[in-house]
Amino acid sequence: MSEDRLVWAPFGADRVGGTPDGLVWETQRPGEDWTEPPASVADVRFWVPPYGFAARALTEQMVAAMPRLEVVQTLTAGVEHVAPYLPEGVTLCNARGVHDASTAELAVGLAIASLRGIPDYVREAEDRVWRQRVRPALADRRVLILGYGSIGEAIERRLVPFETEIVRVARTAREGVHGFDELPTLLPEVDVVVLVVPATEQTIGMVDAGFLAAMKDGALLVNVARGSIVDSDALLAELRTERISAALDVVDTEPMPPDHPLWGAPGLLLTPHEGGATDAMWPRAYRLVREQVRRYADGETLANRMSGAY
Repeated sequence: MSEDRLVWAPFGADRVGGTPDGLVWETQRPGEDWTEPPASVADVRFWVPPYGFAARALTEQMVAAMPRLEVVQTLTAGVEHVAPYLPEGVTLCNARGVHDASTAELAVGLAIASLRGIPDYVREAEDRVWRQRVRPALADRRVLILGYGSIGEAIERRLVPFETEIVRVARTAREGVHGFDELPTLLPEVDVVVLVVPATEQTIGMVDAGFLAAMKDGALLVNVARGSIVDSDALLAELRTERISAALDVVDTEPMPPDHPLWGAPGLLLTPHEGGATDAMWPRAYRLVREQVRRYADGETLANRMSGAY
């Protein structure tokens, strides 16, 4: 067995500028079933799982086949599909920063499209209908960003030029940022709520009937976080009253089955969980992995280390 430490990633070492001394790189080829391990799977020390969540059920099996595993570097910001299966001593790092631009772009796009009624205009154009009306603007709206981390910061940078007022909320209050415990008093005072929290024990189901009831009439809910954050039944009940509207990039069951009750709900704009999936992702992913592999080879502390409930 080679003394070199094995890196296994879903792209070639050429994408990160080569392999540092002391490391060997093996690649999952494009189109190859990601569960097909390299011949030396037992030697894998640094693993970059393929992008996405579809392989969640197989992660435990793969980790068990890597007894020498030291580091898992995800290409996702969320790590709930990996964290439960890692043995003690394995360092888990997420892709903080990789998806900020793409996800923030979609969050703002969903807010504008929903407020300005763009889906309605698309449908009417297909029927050659010309119908003008006055719609809410993003300008002058108070926007609450729930989950004020790096993606939340990126959303704010894009919202400020639209002449919005930003209300920042995170798990723990800090200067300029409210805590979760302040939501009951904040929600009635904002026009748009953007969800970018990770899925944790504290956040799963937090957008429930009480949360939604606290939102002001005419408010918009934008979810670019995880579908499990929102109680779908409670949201559907509110949408049917047409008191609030929603724009969701994520839902509780993905892909959303044809009989899911949210299909056709009034005031709902849906996209199929592609907030981070743009061509802007890969240059950022390659830069992150390049720096992480270099740090690993040099014995330095890795960035984006995850612990606890993040």
